[in-house]
Amino acid sequence: MSTPDPERDASPRDLPGVAAFLGLGATIACTLGAFVVLGLWADSAFGTSPLCLLLGVVLGCAAAAASTLVLVRRYL
Repeated sequence: MSTPDPERDASPRDLPGVAAFLGLGATIACTLGAFVVLGLWADSAFGTSPLCLLLGVVLGCAAAAASTLVLVRRYL
């Protein structure tokens, strides 16, 4: 049986990096999800079946990319 490698074990000092990545993923998911939900709502309200959903996906991706860029610039 081998001894565990201390460099490979997760330590409390790694948590800020993990929290940053979790925050980044949550930002992307929430931003894209909000625009998709708004697109679905607009489709049902105006009767334009796939148009507003597609617009919501495109705008959601653009907003997620912009918010990701803002978050990543902190660490550069």
